[in-house]
Amino acid sequence: MKINIKDYSRGEIIKFIRQWTGLTQEEFAKIMGKSKRTIEQYEAGNINYKVDFLYKLNKVFNIDIIFEKKH
Repeated sequence: MKINIKDYSRGEIIKFIRQWTGLTQEEFAKIMGKSKRTIEQYEAGNINYKVDFLYKLNKVFNIDIIFEKKH
């Protein structure tokens, strides 16, 4: 799967990937080394994640995350 992050809000990206994997927030959090509350906050857009979190998503779930400069 390829995801172009410019097409989604920050929270939508995490929720979309988690739902695509079929994992609960708790399961997803455990795999990603985060708390369930942190994943909830990411998905709600209340807190931001760092780029290294996206790189880990890439490795763990074998997805391509595309970064493009906005025009």
